[in-house]
Amino acid sequence: MTVKVRFAPSPTGKIHVGNVRAALWNWLFARKSGGVFVLRIDDTDQERSTQAFEDGIRADLGWLGLNYDETFSQSARFDRYDAARDKLIAEGLLYPCYESAEELDRKRKIQRARSLPPVYDRAALDLTEAQKADYEAEGRKPHWRFKLSQTPVKWDDLIRGETTVDTASVSDPVLIREDGMYLYTLPSCVDDIDANITHVMRGEDHVTNTGVQIEIIRALGGEPPAFAHHSLLVGADGQGLSKRLGSLSIEAMREDGLEPAAITSLLAKLGTADPVLPQPDLMALAESFDFDRVGRAPARFDMSELEALNAKILHETPYENVAERLQTLGVSEILWDAVKGNITRLKDAADWIEVVDGDVEPVIENADFANEAAALVPDTLDADSWGAFTNAVKEKTGAKGKNLFMPLRLALTGRQRGPEMAALFPLIGAEKARARLSGKRA
Repeated sequence: MTVKVRFAPSPTGKIHVGNVRAALWNWLFARKSGGVFVLRIDDTDQERSTQAFEDGIRADLGWLGLNYDETFSQSARFDRYDAARDKLIAEGLLYPCYESAEELDRKRKIQRARSLPPVYDRAALDLTEAQKADYEAEGRKPHWRFKLSQTPVKWDDLIRGETTVDTASVSDPVLIREDGMYLYTLPSCVDDIDANITHVMRGEDHVTNTGVQIEIIRALGGEPPAFAHHSLLVGADGQGLSKRLGSLSIEAMREDGLEPAAITSLLAKLGTADPVLPQPDLMALAESFDFDRVGRAPARFDMSELEALNAKILHETPYENVAERLQTLGVSEILWDAVKGNITRLKDAADWIEVVDGDVEPVIENADFANEAAALVPDTLDADSWGAFTNAVKEKTGAKGKNLFMPLRLALTGRQRGPEMAALFPLIGAEKARARLSGKRA
């Protein structure tokens, strides 16, 4: 059996870390298994779906390195959904209901007041043809519900283990709205059958939906895929991410300068027993993917952890891997090697161009100390010059430790923190170093 999985976003907004975690895990599983990763665009909601959002989804996946093998859009498959609808109606498994939203809400309130579960009472099944005609004459349009078996549905979940959903405790799901629009469930079931999807991996908030979808797939003559329901992401504080999803979109992270490898390295391991380590190689992440390593507890997404991981990845990135991007910023290979250990975003490297080549306002706290240091700057600077220079200043002034190194850093860079001075010193050059230590802007 060839493993075949799908990622099915709706082009009604931008994808965020929660979406991408599901996409990534599906991709990793497919690649490890030598299988197929399908991008399905769930655009049956024609009013809210836009080409711009679809293009953004494809761009985000490409930026992350999550290439897909097949892709299709639901909007091109309404004939297949119509055929499935007709089959279910003919078999008495899809039935029309005429209650308004207000009437349904009133029923639920009454049920709750009686300490009963707010499950649809199937009153529409008892309607006569005359009653249906009367509703139609009033201008009411039916929504259509799937008639569940009201028996337990069981499956061996690849993450949760043996799982049961009793469809007697679930309302018959609405598959078609009053305006004729298909909701998520029916098209998804038809697509999984037609595309030969073998595994569906998604959030645990879909567990109940899975019990329903298994019944629908079987009613349509299909074989349900294997299911794996992972825990959901929460914030570092344990709260849901819903209010922060705008800032957690992949587009926002890309524009903020985060590296795709940092995002995939973190999301691949959140919710598993594996440590989170910088891993730019997606195929290496795929090889380590294992359902047995996935836990059940909510996975905490911490932006500070992503920031730290981003920095680690940049610290280990050779110039040739980012040469084109650095050249756009005007950052040379020698400057990159000098500063990469002290940046969080790649764009931060450009901040040091001014320190090396521009005019820096030196910070001089002790002019006598700085002037003595200026006289000790060698004519030629190389990788070993900083150690020799600071030793000479130490012998001349008696300063040591922080009292030696901080005044020199402040005078030479105008900053309290930054890359190793041993790397920056030869880039600044002897002339600028002497000038700055003498209190001159250079």
